Amino acid sequence: MKNLRKLTLAGAATALLLGATACGTQASGKTDAKPVGAQVPAAAKSAAADPYGYGAGAAAPADAAAGPLGVRTDAKLGQVVTDSAGFTLYRFDKDTAKPASTSACSGDCAKTWPPAPAKGVPAGAVPAAAVGSLKRADGMEQITIAGWPVYRFAKDTAPGQTNGQGVGGTWFAVTPEGKKATEPAAAQQQPEQAALPGLSIGEDKTLGKILRDGKGRTLYRFTKDTAWPMKSNCEGACQDKWKPAQPADAAKVEGIDPKRLSTYTRADGAKQMAIDCWPLYWFTGDQNPGDTMGQGVGGTWFAVTPEGKLAK
Repeated sequence: MKNLRKLTLAGAATALLLGATACGTQASGKTDAKPVGAQVPAAAKSAAADPYGYGAGAAAPADAAAGPLGVRTDAKLGQVVTDSAGFTLYRFDKDTAKPASTSACSGDCAKTWPPAPAKGVPAGAVPAAAVGSLKRADGMEQITIAGWPVYRFAKDTAPGQTNGQGVGGTWFAVTPEGKKATEPAAAQQQPEQAALPGLSIGEDKTLGKILRDGKGRTLYRFTKDTAWPMKSNCEGACQDKWKPAQPADAAKVEGIDPKRLSTYTRADGAKQMAIDCWPLYWFTGDQNPGDTMGQGVGGTWFAVTPEGKLAK
């Protein structure tokens, strides 16, 4: 009888322990829900110095693959083409598009205006018929849009910037049709976003149903995080690009099973929303509600389905 009582007490203690560590032990805080179908991932390395997941360093190198291409609606310029990290792409008036694509930017020019590599670049949001490539003198394949070679600008240090616009009267952000983005875009402005629940489901034509926050921003998961134990590996410089999603009021959640949701306490004490014990983030490169410029960045960032899985 005594042995039975000991076993019973031990079982109860084990159950309490499991219930208290539903998302595993956190070094930086606690969680409040059990994962639904969560899997145990491999150990992850810190991404504090690598916010894009390209490897060493804080941003993509100049010759990093640019695609899939995206389209962003800029408040002043209208629709402009971006690379997959949300950086604006430009065209140069001294280049030519017809009868053949040629680049007049090399040497020091190409250090300030790195050519956008064409290797492995799908058209993405840009019409496929408009996307091509040219072979530069150094053998590199460069993206062209409607025949115009396109470039990044070294002084654009964050997604969404257009510091290269109008430089020297010859450099301009490029539109999806290959034209110079120069006209005011009042007619292209997004209508005011209707009030949304704190967490709900959005419909993307490519990814299907994905999570969005109360401002309509797409929410993402980082594959270098872990769910068991729940831990964010996006710290330091990583958070300049990827912002922890604020926990949503349970009464303001629409279309998502609330049992999947939990709260992660970050090392600095800030609270972050999680689904199936995976911390959620929004991307500073998404300029408008519904944008998915963060999808696939560095092969480590992905939009999230209502079931908490990666949207691929």
